[in-house]
Amino acid sequence: MHAITLPTIDVDIPDAGLTIGQVARVTGLSVQALRFYEREGLMLDPTRRDPSGHRRYGRHDMEWINGLLMLRETGMSIGDMRVLADLSRREGSEAERLRVLEEHRQKVLEELTRTHRHLAALQTKIDAYHAVVNDRQKARKEEE
Repeated sequence: MHAITLPTIDVDIPDAGLTIGQVARVTGLSVQALRFYEREGLMLDPTRRDPSGHRRYGRHDMEWINGLLMLRETGMSIGDMRVLADLSRREGSEAERLRVLEEHRQKVLEELTRTHRHLAALQTKIDAYHAVVNDRQKARKEEE
């Protein structure tokens, strides 16, 4: 299967990889969050280590982390992200991955629908307050 294109993080990655601190700065995740993602089994592959045992992240790791960020920002649970990571480690699991992603897309669409309803209600309130404020300003000018 071809790699799925996700939004990329534009950063030069040396052959030795990026340190956890550098990845934290680039992604906006904390070092603790990156370690949490690793402990929770969200990383696609085990994080590479340098000879002194420090984590080193390559391009493939960064692409995967960016995908996790996108999923998290769209509200995917850690549990569903773990399921997707587990499936992504297995050859021939594309149908299951597709199911997880389609179910998540449906949740995102439902959330968007709710958000649009809330936005419309908010705009109605704003319009009502504008009308009250404008009426009061008009009344003051007439009194002057």
